Amino acid sequence: MAVQVRVPTPLRRFTAGAGEVQAEGASISQIIEDLERRHPGIRERLLDDKGEIRRFVNIYLNGDDIRFLDSLNSKVKDGDDVSIVPAIAGGN
Repeated sequence: MAVQVRVPTPLRRFTAGAGEVQAEGASISQIIEDLERRHPGIRERLLDDKGEIRRFVNIYLNGDDIRFLDSLNSKVKDGDDVSIVPAIAGGN
């Protein structure tokens, strides 16, 4: 399954500056593994040592946060949109 992945600016150094890349897989975890094959180093920025989504990384599938779907097991199909969004914290 080919999907379009939106990559945030801080991770574009892994995608040669591309803001959108394609990846293949039937689930978010497979999409991440394919991203790693195509763009080495990106996986460790998305997942922690236990293979879980890092605390300050949000991944959306067609606009829905995967944490409220089936997390890394969320199923994807051709044409779906995946967005990687770093969490923003701070303030006064």
